[in-house]
Amino acid sequence: MHWVVVIALVAVTWASFAYLSLDLGHLLTMEAQVQMWKYVVSFFPPDLSADYLEQIGQGTLETIAISAVSTALAAVLGLLLALPAAGRFGPVLRVIARFVLNFLRSIPELVWAALMVMAAGLGPFAGTLALAWHTSGVIGRLFAETLENTPLEPAQSLRLAGGRPALAFLYGTLPNVVPQLIAYSLYRWEINIRMAAILGIVGAGGLGQMLYFSLSLFQQPQAMTVIIAMLVLVAVVDSASAWLRQRLAN
Repeated sequence: MHWVVVIALVAVTWASFAYLSLDLGHLLTMEAQVQMWKYVVSFFPPDLSADYLEQIGQGTLETIAISAVSTALAAVLGLLLALPAAGRFGPVLRVIARFVLNFLRSIPELVWAALMVMAAGLGPFAGTLALAWHTSGVIGRLFAETLENTPLEPAQSLRLAGGRPALAFLYGTLPNVVPQLIAYSLYRWEINIRMAAILGIVGAGGLGQMLYFSLSLFQQPQAMTVIIAMLVLVAVVDSASAWLRQRLAN
């Protein structure tokens, strides 16, 4: 059975190469190698002038702010949709909430960004809204699955003791899922840091917009500085998020 799957994957891959007319041999020609090398060399040395580094700092802070605000908004909206999606308010609202979550996350961030740029104009506000909408769908589904897998006994005990449903959820269910919800939110924040940098390509602000402008104007040294800033930012956020998730797990 395993060999059948492997053979099927190889066949599909080969068919994909044939259908797309991909020829990897072009990458190995001397002309292609020379052109790629010339383009790579044009990025060095990066622009480390004081004025441009100041712009990089502002773009970095803008990227962090976009990702942080969008993740926070998505966590709130995702939790609100996760409650009915987990069946807390009956089967009808469960179907509706799951449809909304599927709709939000089925639209890519770049498409949301293009829509938000048309609605709110160029800038970080459009990027924040785009990430918030898509992340709400993703994180809401994760929250819903977490709630579904949470033991019901603590909340049921509080309700049998005379507690209201809201208080039973607040004291019986929420404490058991908060660490997992925070871990999911931190993980999505990592992803949104990267996406906030990419969304600048469609005018959503941050480092991505600086990178797009630099490449459009053939200012490769400045583009290299932006790329380095992105790499450092992602590395720092990944390390901080991993540390926080480890502390929550312990």
